[in-house]
Amino acid sequence: METVTISPKFQVVIPQRIRESLGLKAGQKVRVMQYDNRVEYVPVMPMRKARGFLKGIRTDVRRDADRA
Repeated sequence: METVTISPKFQVVIPQRIRESLGLKAGQKVRVMQYDNRVEYVPVMPMRKARGFLKGIRTDVRRDADRA
């Protein structure tokens, strides 16, 4: 887990290890969301690139009756 510092302009630097792991590039857009008591950054990707990124996900999970 990495620790970053919030600058006086409320900016943060994403650590190099994480940038490289996610393939992030300068100028790339990310969505910023609050989830409970944390901030999450999610890279924005074009739909064509997102196609198939959930390949292998389990689809046999039990669903609520109203979602079947």
